[in-house]
Amino acid sequence: MSTKPRVILSGFADEAANNKTAVEQFAAFAALGLQYYSLRFVDVGNGVKNVMELTKTEVTKLRHLEDEYGMNVASIGSPIGKVKLLDQEDGTKNRFVPFKKYLDDVKKACELAHAFESKLIRGFSFYHPKGTDPWEFVPQAVEQLGQIAETCHRSDLTFGLEVEANLVGQNGQLMAELHRRVNHPALVTIFDGANIVCQGYDAMETFRQYQVMKPSIGWMHIKDYLDPRVDKPVGHVEEDALSHFVPCDQGDAGHVQILTDFAREIPALEKMLTRRGIPGVILDLEPHLKGGGQYGGFSGPDGMSVALKALQRVLDFVGIDYHLRDFDDVKAARGF
Repeated sequence: MSTKPRVILSGFADEAANNKTAVEQFAAFAALGLQYYSLRFVDVGNGVKNVMELTKTEVTKLRHLEDEYGMNVASIGSPIGKVKLLDQEDGTKNRFVPFKKYLDDVKKACELAHAFESKLIRGFSFYHPKGTDPWEFVPQAVEQLGQIAETCHRSDLTFGLEVEANLVGQNGQLMAELHRRVNHPALVTIFDGANIVCQGYDAMETFRQYQVMKPSIGWMHIKDYLDPRVDKPVGHVEEDALSHFVPCDQGDAGHVQILTDFAREIPALEKMLTRRGIPGVILDLEPHLKGGGQYGGFSGPDGMSVALKALQRVLDFVGIDYHLRDFDDVKAARGF
């Protein structure tokens, strides 16, 4: 039996499907050997919908398809937290929703997590007005994130806060401060190297931001970016214009260094997560190899295969174990 630290490999399955149909997503992931996926956009027969828009009938149909293809939901890839903190015009298309009303969306995400037997909900830290200092809005973000975390906690779920450009939690230092101030067992952070690099940070600074976030990290998104710019860092990021996403062994995020360090954290993190009913430490592929923007990305089945192989190379090199479907899994599916 391997004594290496072990992770669960997952991914945003909508990135692997040309038309985002559930069958395409599951067929691609099953062929890649993946048994987990994060649910974001899917077509269950009535057009492409965000997970938050699925009907009970569509949820039931999707669950049947999961059984058919041997898939499990790692996380609900919700857009919770991708709305404005303030109701004011700032030149963006971001929505504002009064927070008391917005908590209804959080409750809906919790219901979906239970329906799909997942313990994790992915979310974000709210948009501060474009051109302002995000640190000024930390107190309001903390107040709202604390209520979200408590809502999830009451449903025995964990809320993962993803680092991303243009939000209050746009870098490692801000994410660590949000986590420290909220100080809630149902709140963890999600590290994403590309989401830091695309703001103009190099590998050394990305690693520093990972280190600051490390005590709060619950799981990781795996994608990378090769930034051609010289001026670092930048301010507001035009997310829909980003076009330099690459496999995780070819970008500026420095995944070898990050995952070498993270390997030492996995055993303790796994114990903490399993106490909360989470099956283990998840690395979620979100590669965007054929394009990405504010609300998602696309890699195609070929791009997802390329991204998975790159991650396997890195994990093999740094000594982190993982499982992809093998003949024993096939035999079990056949009932042998």
